[in-house]
Amino acid sequence: MKTYLQNHLKPACTFALTFLKWLALALGMGIVCGIVGTAFHFSIHYATDLFQSHSWLLYLLPLFGIVIVFLYQQQNMEHHSDTNAILNSIHSPEKVSIRLAPLIFIGTTLTHLGGGSAGREGAALQIGGSIGTYISQKLKLPPRDRSVLIMCGMSAVFSALFSTPVTAAVFCMEVISVGIIHYSALVPCLFSAIIANYLASFLGVTPSYLGIPLSAEFSLVIAGKVLILSAVCALVSILFCVTIHKGGSLYKRLFPNPYFRILAGGILVILLTLLVGNRDFNNSGMDLVASALSGRTGSWDFLLKILFTAVTLGAGFKGGEIVPSFAVGATLGCALSPLLGITPQLGAAVGLLSLFCGVVNCPLATILLGIELFGSGNLLLYCLAISVSYMLSGYYGLYSAQRIVYSKLEPHFIDKPTK
Repeated sequence: MKTYLQNHLKPACTFALTFLKWLALALGMGIVCGIVGTAFHFSIHYATDLFQSHSWLLYLLPLFGIVIVFLYQQQNMEHHSDTNAILNSIHSPEKVSIRLAPLIFIGTTLTHLGGGSAGREGAALQIGGSIGTYISQKLKLPPRDRSVLIMCGMSAVFSALFSTPVTAAVFCMEVISVGIIHYSALVPCLFSAIIANYLASFLGVTPSYLGIPLSAEFSLVIAGKVLILSAVCALVSILFCVTIHKGGSLYKRLFPNPYFRILAGGILVILLTLLVGNRDFNNSGMDLVASALSGRTGSWDFLLKILFTAVTLGAGFKGGEIVPSFAVGATLGCALSPLLGITPQLGAAVGLLSLFCGVVNCPLATILLGIELFGSGNLLLYCLAISVSYMLSGYYGLYSAQRIVYSKLEPHFIDKPTK
């Protein structure tokens, strides 16, 4: 009897207690991060609306940039201020200060208020990660539990912003180490994402569903066209990553002083906006996504969005790269769809998903994103496009702290950072 209890009852109690522990922690993280994520959503939403309705705010972008640099320097956070810092805190004992959360909140809002081309998901990961780190320190959790709680925070704020809880949970587990997923984080990440999403929805955040009708029955012909489009998107995803990274390096070489750097970047965004003659490429780019899904986009819109984003983020303005990558992929797919003989809606959806997968190296999360954004009608085509883009995008990525654990070409352990 004693042996039976040791072999069966004790392990069962361990699993149950661990489940209850993470259920409680996920509930707390979901509530805290859901509230913060909702506040961040409305802050970005109102800042973007103000920018669109008051044209003079564009000319204040350099001033907003100086404020951002000043705030980060005052808090000694200028060297620990991006998503890579969050990813490093999961890989290593390095810890991120809770001060990052309000700084990235304010910095991203000011960037959008002045019309900088940036997303919000990078800020969401940083806010959630810093909250997770802070709470884990207060609870004195061991390092492994701290890493999971950081992923919970990332999942929760991401979910609150985009209303995609399943994608948020899997993305935050998958983006850390490409090739392996720590499934022990699935329950806490998913629960915190669901709770944050529900709370955000209750507080008025609308879902990001972009459903489009089924464009074509699956066939070898349409599959071949999607394969070509996804291959092109993989190449453009490399261009996007290289441009973002090289842009930041060029800024630092030309303007070692961060104040001059961000001032120059703000002026460049103003000049580019005046040169283009519209404001389609400012802010996150969700309007470009909507236009692409409606079949209205310019042939070179994807290149302009890459340029605007590199100029903005490389200078030191705050935000993320993922939503701009949505815009790049959607406009590219829409522009190429007439050449391939597919509908602009399908081309935009395939382009968005392919390019997103290429820049973040997260195929499973991208498949789930396709379902949560567009529905499952074209799921087989989306899976085909995502898998092709994942392989052909090589070892490039937006986050230098992301580890490619297993090769994309063979089941071989390599453990190298992205380029």
